[in-house]
Amino acid sequence: MHPPGALAIYRACFARSVRAMKSDIHPEYHEITVVMTDGTEFKTKSTYGKPGDSLRLDIDAKTHPAWTGVHRVVDRGGQVAKFNKRFAGLGLKSS
Repeated sequence: MHPPGALAIYRACFARSVRAMKSDIHPEYHEITVVMTDGTEFKTKSTYGKPGDSLRLDIDAKTHPAWTGVHRVVDRGGQVAKFNKRFAGLGLKSS
């Protein structure tokens, strides 16, 4: 059982915390096309881009190691090459 007056305290706190939502701050919610790694497409609603835009996935459930069990290195933008170039000079120096 709640202590006496708990409901009144709750109502007072709740009344102060409830505020009207601000207008014109929420992004537009529209339909886009999602293109999976194998080329299949589906339509969904999102705040991404503009109406009719397409979102091309690099990794999805059909290729992600967590679901397939096969691990592979994905180097879309030369990230591994950039890393190797940037840190090539760092290493153990032999005397």
